[in-house]
Amino acid sequence: MNRYKSLTAFFLLLLSVGLIHSSNARADIVEGKDYTILTNPQPTQDSNTIEVLEFFWYGCPHCNSLHPHLKTWLIHLPSDVSFRYVPAILRANWVSAAKIFYTIEAIGITDTLHDKVYDAIHRNKIDLNNESVLLDWIEKQGIDRKRFEDTYHSFAVQNQVARSTQMTRQYQLTGVPALVINGKYLTSGRMGGTPQDTITTLELLIEKAREERK
Repeated sequence: MNRYKSLTAFFLLLLSVGLIHSSNARADIVEGKDYTILTNPQPTQDSNTIEVLEFFWYGCPHCNSLHPHLKTWLIHLPSDVSFRYVPAILRANWVSAAKIFYTIEAIGITDTLHDKVYDAIHRNKIDLNNESVLLDWIEKQGIDRKRFEDTYHSFAVQNQVARSTQMTRQYQLTGVPALVINGKYLTSGRMGGTPQDTITTLELLIEKAREERK
């Protein structure tokens, strides 16, 4: 009996050591592997908070996979952290997706339609790059077709798209999803492994930025 107890205690000890090692391995993020430091750090909108930007493209399957994890994380966004979605434009055919985002943002329906745009593209295989298909889909969501179309072609949205193109270059993006922390640290879905690994890296980089502000 004593021998059984000793063996049980031994295996429990091995298990606990393994768990601790696993936890520490994930906590030790490595520059060049888990994240990079931007060659030219960018200014943030609000110096009083740690800024997190998610660069995305609606057509990206990895962005679609990360989105629900990011959305859950945002529910408990720390008070000293600010967050913004930024549509990246790495290719000409990404422009329409950026216009969709800035249009729904301008109309004030991001909370309603952001998830639905992902679902339409990835789950329902709807070609929202086709403007007539897009407008038909928008109408089916209960959104005024003409208001959406006018905003989609507005000078304000065109300016924001131009700004996205500029930011994509300034932040030295090569792919999406990409998360930039405080204008300095960049991590991506390709670096993070699983979507949850990406969120873990994000949290550790926020803590790193927080320590630097002290």
